[in-house]
Amino acid sequence: MILLSVEGLSKRFGGLLAVDKASMAVPEGSITGLIGPNGAGKTTLFALASGFLEPSAGRVLFAGEDVTAEPPHRRARRGIARTFQIVQPFQGLTVHENIVVGAYLRHAGRQAALDAARAVAEEVGLAPLLETPAAALTVAGRKRLELARALATAPRLLLLDEVLAGLNPSEVRDILPVLRAIRARGVTILMIEHVMQAVMNLCDHVHVLAQGRMIAEGPPRAVCNDAAVIEAYLGHGAAARMRAEGGAHA
Repeated sequence: MILLSVEGLSKRFGGLLAVDKASMAVPEGSITGLIGPNGAGKTTLFALASGFLEPSAGRVLFAGEDVTAEPPHRRARRGIARTFQIVQPFQGLTVHENIVVGAYLRHAGRQAALDAARAVAEEVGLAPLLETPAAALTVAGRKRLELARALATAPRLLLLDEVLAGLNPSEVRDILPVLRAIRARGVTILMIEHVMQAVMNLCDHVHVLAQGRMIAEGPPRAVCNDAAVIEAYLGHGAAARMRAEGGAHA
Protein backbone atom coordinates (compact mmCIF):
# COMPACT_ATOMS: atom_id res chain seq x y z
CA MET A 1 0.00 0.00 0.00
CA ILE A 2 1.14 3.57 -0.71
CA LEU A 3 1.06 5.37 2.63
CA LEU A 4 2.01 8.86 1.43
CA SER A 5 1.47 10.21 -2.06
CA VAL A 6 2.20 13.75 -3.22
CA GLU A 7 0.78 14.56 -6.62
CA GLY A 8 1.90 17.53 -8.69
CA LEU A 9 2.79 19.62 -5.64
CA SER A 10 3.93 23.19 -6.26
CA LYS A 11 4.74 25.96 -3.81
CA ARG A 12 5.37 29.53 -4.82
CA PHE A 13 6.77 32.23 -2.56
CA GLY A 14 6.19 35.43 -4.54
CA GLY A 15 8.36 35.09 -7.63
CA LEU A 16 10.17 31.98 -6.34
CA LEU A 17 8.83 28.56 -7.33
CA ALA A 18 10.33 26.48 -4.52
CA VAL A 19 8.57 23.22 -5.46
CA ASP A 20 7.49 22.64 -9.06
CA LYS A 21 4.93 19.90 -9.83
CA ALA A 22 6.67 17.36 -7.59
CA SER A 23 5.20 13.88 -7.28
CA MET A 24 6.36 10.92 -5.22
CA ALA A 25 4.97 7.85 -3.46
CA VAL A 26 6.12 6.30 -0.18
CA PRO A 27 5.14 2.63 0.27
CA GLU A 28 4.02 1.55 3.72
CA GLY A 29 6.80 -0.19 5.63
CA SER A 30 9.62 1.37 3.58
CA ILE A 31 12.53 3.67 4.27
CA THR A 32 12.43 6.14 1.39
CA GLY A 33 15.05 8.80 0.79
CA LEU A 34 14.61 12.34 -0.51
CA ILE A 35 17.93 13.80 -1.62
CA GLY A 36 19.13 16.75 -3.66
CA PRO A 37 21.46 19.75 -3.53
CA ASN A 38 21.06 22.52 -0.96
CA GLY A 39 18.15 24.78 -1.85
CA ALA A 40 16.42 22.08 -3.92
CA GLY A 41 13.11 22.45 -2.04
CA LYS A 42 13.29 19.29 0.08
CA THR A 43 12.30 20.86 3.41
CA THR A 44 9.54 22.83 1.67
CA LEU A 45 8.19 19.54 0.32
CA PHE A 46 8.24 18.12 3.87
CA ALA A 47 6.35 21.16 5.12
CA LEU A 48 3.73 20.63 2.41
CA ALA A 49 3.40 16.93 3.23
CA SER A 50 3.00 17.58 6.96
CA GLY A 51 0.64 20.56 6.65
CA PHE A 52 2.95 23.35 7.78
CA LEU A 53 2.58 24.98 4.35
CA GLU A 54 -0.34 25.07 1.93
CA PRO A 55 0.51 24.10 -1.65
CA SER A 56 0.00 26.50 -4.53
CA ALA A 57 -1.08 23.48 -6.59
CA GLY A 58 -1.33 19.71 -6.27
CA ARG A 59 -2.49 17.47 -3.46
CA VAL A 60 -1.30 15.23 -0.60
CA LEU A 61 -2.83 11.83 0.10
CA PHE A 62 -2.24 9.81 3.27
CA ALA A 63 -3.40 6.19 3.34
CA GLY A 64 -5.48 6.96 0.26
CA GLU A 65 -7.29 9.98 1.75
CA ASP A 66 -6.85 13.55 0.55
CA VAL A 67 -5.36 15.56 3.44
CA THR A 68 -4.27 18.61 1.42
CA ALA A 69 -6.53 21.00 3.35
CA GLU A 70 -5.83 19.56 6.81
CA PRO A 71 -3.69 21.48 9.33
CA PRO A 72 -0.61 19.87 10.95
CA HIS A 73 -2.35 18.78 14.17
CA ARG A 74 -4.97 16.81 12.23
CA ARG A 75 -2.27 15.13 10.15
CA ALA A 76 -0.42 14.30 13.37
CA ARG A 77 -3.59 12.65 14.64
CA ARG A 78 -3.69 10.56 11.45
CA GLY A 79 -0.12 9.45 12.11
CA ILE A 80 2.22 11.88 10.31
CA ALA A 81 5.14 13.11 12.44
CA ARG A 82 8.16 15.12 11.42
CA THR A 83 11.47 16.27 12.80
CA PHE A 84 12.99 19.65 12.03
CA GLN A 85 16.34 20.44 10.46
CA ILE A 86 17.09 23.01 13.18
CA VAL A 87 16.61 21.19 16.47
CA GLN A 88 14.90 23.33 19.12
CA PRO A 89 14.07 21.33 22.25
CA PHE A 90 12.42 22.98 25.25
CA GLN A 91 15.70 23.97 26.88
CA GLY A 92 14.26 24.44 30.36
CA LEU A 93 12.74 20.94 30.45
CA THR A 94 14.38 17.57 31.00
CA VAL A 95 14.74 14.98 28.27
CA HIS A 96 11.79 13.07 29.75
CA GLU A 97 9.58 16.17 29.85
CA ASN A 98 10.43 17.03 26.25
CA ILE A 99 9.38 13.59 25.03
CA VAL A 100 6.18 13.68 27.13
CA VAL A 101 5.05 16.71 25.11
CA GLY A 102 4.76 14.43 22.06
CA ALA A 103 3.25 11.57 24.05
CA TYR A 104 0.28 13.69 25.15
CA LEU A 105 -1.07 13.45 21.58
CA ARG A 106 -2.07 9.83 22.30
CA HIS A 107 -2.18 9.71 26.11
CA ALA A 108 -4.42 12.08 28.06
CA GLY A 109 -3.26 10.86 31.48
CA ARG A 110 0.05 12.09 32.88
CA GLN A 111 1.31 8.68 34.02
CA ALA A 112 0.47 7.03 30.71
CA ALA A 113 2.29 9.82 28.85
CA LEU A 114 5.32 9.51 31.15
CA ASP A 115 5.44 5.74 30.62
CA ALA A 116 5.13 6.10 26.84
CA ALA A 117 7.90 8.71 26.82
CA ARG A 118 10.17 6.44 28.85
CA ALA A 119 9.64 3.60 26.36
CA VAL A 120 10.51 5.90 23.45
CA ALA A 121 13.64 7.13 25.26
CA GLU A 122 14.73 3.51 25.66
CA GLU A 123 14.15 2.92 21.95
CA VAL A 124 16.37 5.81 20.82
CA GLY A 125 19.10 5.37 23.44
CA LEU A 126 18.18 8.24 25.75
CA ALA A 127 17.05 6.21 28.77
CA PRO A 128 20.17 7.07 30.87
CA LEU A 129 19.58 10.78 30.22
CA LEU A 130 15.88 11.08 31.10
CA GLU A 131 16.45 13.58 33.93
CA THR A 132 19.13 15.55 32.05
CA PRO A 133 18.17 19.10 31.06
CA ALA A 134 17.73 19.29 27.28
CA ALA A 135 20.08 22.30 27.24
CA ALA A 136 22.93 20.05 28.43
CA LEU A 137 22.71 17.55 25.56
CA THR A 138 25.37 17.15 22.88
CA VAL A 139 24.48 17.59 19.21
CA ALA A 140 23.99 13.81 18.94
CA GLY A 141 21.80 13.84 22.05
CA ARG A 142 19.64 16.69 20.71
CA LYS A 143 19.18 14.82 17.42
CA ARG A 144 18.02 11.72 19.29
CA LEU A 145 15.68 13.87 21.37
CA GLU A 146 14.17 15.37 18.22
CA LEU A 147 13.61 11.85 16.93
CA ALA A 148 12.11 10.78 20.26
CA ARG A 149 9.64 13.69 20.40
CA ALA A 150 8.30 12.76 16.96
CA LEU A 151 8.17 9.04 17.83
CA ALA A 152 6.24 9.79 21.01
CA THR A 153 3.24 10.81 18.88
CA ALA A 154 3.01 7.14 17.77
CA PRO A 155 3.25 7.89 14.03
CA ARG A 156 2.55 5.64 11.07
CA LEU A 157 4.82 7.87 8.93
CA LEU A 158 7.97 9.55 10.23
CA LEU A 159 9.44 12.43 8.21
CA LEU A 160 13.10 12.88 9.16
CA ASP A 161 14.68 16.16 8.06
CA GLU A 162 18.47 15.66 8.16
CA VAL A 163 18.39 13.85 11.48
CA LEU A 164 22.04 12.82 10.92
CA ALA A 165 23.38 16.29 10.09
CA GLY A 166 26.20 17.41 12.37
CA LEU A 167 27.00 13.90 13.61
CA ASN A 168 30.47 12.36 13.32
CA PRO A 169 30.90 9.02 11.49
CA SER A 170 30.69 6.90 14.65
CA GLU A 171 27.52 8.71 15.78
CA VAL A 172 25.98 8.10 12.35
CA ARG A 173 26.85 4.39 12.59
CA ASP A 174 25.28 4.23 16.06
CA ILE A 175 21.95 5.67 14.98
CA LEU A 176 21.45 3.56 11.82
CA PRO A 177 20.33 0.46 13.81
CA VAL A 178 17.87 2.67 15.72
CA LEU A 179 16.25 3.77 12.46
CA ARG A 180 16.14 0.20 11.15
CA ALA A 181 14.45 -0.94 14.38
CA ILE A 182 11.84 1.81 14.08
CA ARG A 183 10.99 0.62 10.58
CA ALA A 184 11.00 -3.02 11.74
CA ARG A 185 8.22 -2.31 14.23
CA GLY A 186 6.00 -0.87 11.51
CA VAL A 187 6.80 2.83 11.19
CA THR A 188 7.30 4.02 7.60
CA ILE A 189 10.17 6.50 7.17
CA LEU A 190 10.73 9.26 4.62
CA MET A 191 14.09 10.92 5.17
CA ILE A 192 15.87 13.96 3.79
CA GLU A 193 19.55 13.21 4.07
CA HIS A 194 22.93 14.42 2.83
CA VAL A 195 24.89 11.64 4.55
CA MET A 196 25.16 9.27 1.60
CA GLN A 197 26.49 6.44 3.79
CA ALA A 198 23.10 6.43 5.51
CA VAL A 199 21.13 6.74 2.27
CA MET A 200 22.98 3.80 0.71
CA ASN A 201 22.65 1.63 3.82
CA LEU A 202 19.07 2.43 4.85
CA CYS A 203 16.91 3.42 1.90
CA ASP A 204 14.91 1.03 -0.24
CA HIS A 205 14.15 3.74 -2.80
CA VAL A 206 15.36 7.30 -3.35
CA HIS A 207 13.77 10.37 -4.98
CA VAL A 208 15.95 13.26 -6.13
CA LEU A 209 14.76 16.87 -6.06
CA ALA A 210 16.68 19.65 -7.83
CA GLN A 211 15.48 23.23 -8.28
CA GLY A 212 12.06 22.17 -7.05
CA ARG A 213 11.59 19.37 -9.61
CA MET A 214 11.87 15.62 -9.27
CA ILE A 215 14.68 14.58 -11.60
CA ALA A 216 15.23 10.92 -10.73
CA GLU A 217 14.07 8.02 -8.59
CA GLY A 218 15.09 4.42 -8.02
CA PRO A 219 17.35 2.22 -5.87
CA PRO A 220 20.07 4.29 -4.13
CA ARG A 221 23.01 2.95 -6.17
CA ALA A 222 21.27 3.48 -9.50
CA VAL A 223 20.25 7.01 -8.55
CA CYS A 224 23.78 7.94 -7.47
CA ASN A 225 25.06 6.91 -10.91
CA ASP A 226 22.34 8.82 -12.79
CA ALA A 227 23.85 11.52 -15.04
CA ALA A 228 21.13 14.07 -14.19
CA VAL A 229 21.75 13.57 -10.47
CA ILE A 230 25.52 13.92 -10.83
CA GLU A 231 25.07 17.18 -12.74
CA ALA A 232 22.56 18.52 -10.21
CA TYR A 233 25.17 18.12 -7.48
CA LEU A 234 28.40 18.84 -9.36
CA GLY A 235 27.39 21.07 -12.26
CA HIS A 236 26.85 20.86 -16.00
CA GLY A 237 29.21 18.47 -17.76
CA ALA A 238 30.23 16.68 -14.55
CA ALA A 239 28.80 13.33 -15.63
CA ALA A 240 30.71 13.40 -18.93
CA ARG A 241 33.94 14.37 -17.14
CA MET A 242 33.54 11.49 -14.67
CA ARG A 243 32.94 9.03 -17.50
CA ALA A 244 36.02 10.32 -19.32
CA GLU A 245 38.15 10.06 -16.17
CA GLY A 246 36.85 6.56 -15.55
CA GLY A 247 37.82 5.55 -19.06
CA ALA A 248 41.25 7.12 -18.65
CA HIS A 249 41.88 5.10 -15.46
CA ALA A 250 40.59 1.83 -16.90
